[in-house]
Amino acid sequence: MSVKDHEADLPSHGASAEHHSEDRRRQRHHTIRTEITAFLGELIGTFMFLSLAFSGTQIALNATDTNDLTASANSMPNVEKLLYISFTFGVSLAINVGIFADVSGGKFVTAALWLTRKIHWHRAVQTIVAQLLAGMAAAGFVLALLPGPLTIETKLDASISITRGLFLEAFVTSQLVLTILMLEAGPSKPIYIGFSLFVAEMGSVHFTGGSLNPARSFGPAVVVGFTSYHWIYWLGPFLGAGVASGAYALIHWVRREKR
Repeated sequence: MSVKDHEADLPSHGASAEHHSEDRRRQRHHTIRTEITAFLGELIGTFMFLSLAFSGTQIALNATDTNDLTASANSMPNVEKLLYISFTFGVSLAINVGIFADVSGGKFVTAALWLTRKIHWHRAVQTIVAQLLAGMAAAGFVLALLPGPLTIETKLDASISITRGLFLEAFVTSQLVLTILMLEAGPSKPIYIGFSLFVAEMGSVHFTGGSLNPARSFGPAVVVGFTSYHWIYWLGPFLGAGVASGAYALIHWVRREKR
């Protein structure tokens, strides 16, 4: 056998390296497309959710002479407005979760999904950015689309302290987060998530505005201005997400130990 024939029978390391390089390039291209799709899904989904919810809130608050849920610290809450706002948020979230959950996976509770390792840190960062941008865009869109000043900002009722408002936001957020974490994926899950937000809003919108996510409060605050206690709408939901994530992890650990 000649030297030339012997070399022809040897494996081609150059071709193999080129093949691996092509695989890496395709994988990288696929990853970039997946992340861009997830970002756009979270951006559009959050924008649609908040735009519809903000519109309903704007209508409810401007339905009477006062755009507050109560006239003073001693007044009874306006139950009709509370129901209208809570229902608008719940239904809007259910619809948009059903549309975009399989695209972005954020579901409006990014911190909890990251804490429970359901999404990577880079997906969490881009999801948070998308939600904040969507919150600002939705607030500006509602201001431009509907007549009158923007009245959808989250603020504390005169009857509740900042500390109580902080822990109320944490509590209702934990309810929503547990709903998302504990339920298995299926066609009915968006409905349960919507109902969970509806109940959470019913128990909080009168006292805190029912934020449950910084994006919901941050967007309108950019337009109308920030309150001195705006930080509770960041810390409260994060605390709630942490508590719910801990409960979720504990339940799954106990289940594994039983087996």
